Amino acid sequence: MIPKVAFLGPAGTFSDDALTTATPDVELERIPTGSVYAAIEAVARADADLALVPFENSIEGSVRSTLDALAFDATEVMIVGALDHPIRHSLIAATTLSLAEVQVVISHPQASAQCQRFIRERLEGVEIRPAPSTAEAVRMVSEEGGPWAALGAASAAKIYGCRVIEEGVEDAADNVTRFVWLAPEGAVAAGEGPRTTTLVFSELGEDRPGALVDALAEFSTREVNLTRIESRPRRTQLGRYMFFLDIEGAASEGQVADAINALRSKAESVRILGSYPVGGPPPVT
Repeated sequence: MIPKVAFLGPAGTFSDDALTTATPDVELERIPTGSVYAAIEAVARADADLALVPFENSIEGSVRSTLDALAFDATEVMIVGALDHPIRHSLIAATTLSLAEVQVVISHPQASAQCQRFIRERLEGVEIRPAPSTAEAVRMVSEEGGPWAALGAASAAKIYGCRVIEEGVEDAADNVTRFVWLAPEGAVAAGEGPRTTTLVFSELGEDRPGALVDALAEFSTREVNLTRIESRPRRTQLGRYMFFLDIEGAASEGQVADAINALRSKAESVRILGSYPVGGPPPVT
């Protein structure tokens, strides 16, 4: 059966590029969606077998829409793999423009944020507008024409008949986004080698000094390395947070398993979002 894979579309997004890079010899049915949330929900509703969505960027940090969807809405979806994909932004217009002629720049907010320095220093005074995706921004520019430009992938310029007027406009040359593969709960993460475990926990009992330190000490005292920790509002009341952790090691093995079990005794809620290889083969055949 040909697997169905959802991603942030339309064609020409960086998600589309990452999917192409990850599966060059794999036959699959691509399902472009209008948002990251919709791609994740496609897996939750069984409209797709998998989703490939952005998880973290080396410039802008975690992709909040992905974290929030996994924490609040798609509780039956899990991470089964990860892919690090270089991101190279281009400034794209319908026709050849000089930078001085550009009056409006449109893109996904993540892309605009990854190019802040270029916008500030080379496009001073331009109007910045949001778009659902970088490819949709390029499509809009192709239809509008005039002094509009989009930030996006060079592949989108080819798809929508536009011109790249400046390449490599991201704020850091080694700009990388980690994408994660999502599958229904219970799926097996493919690939060999070291694992990363991602979990979310909340509610450490009565609010007191050192509660979070005590919880995290369950990992440090066992010499378990945390590669990321991030807080997000619980959406219940002001000052209530949940915490996302990325942990080196498999959730079911050794000191990592012991640390997670100890955390469960201190937190009201602990949910493992996935234990998976980074950079392994895609979970499609």
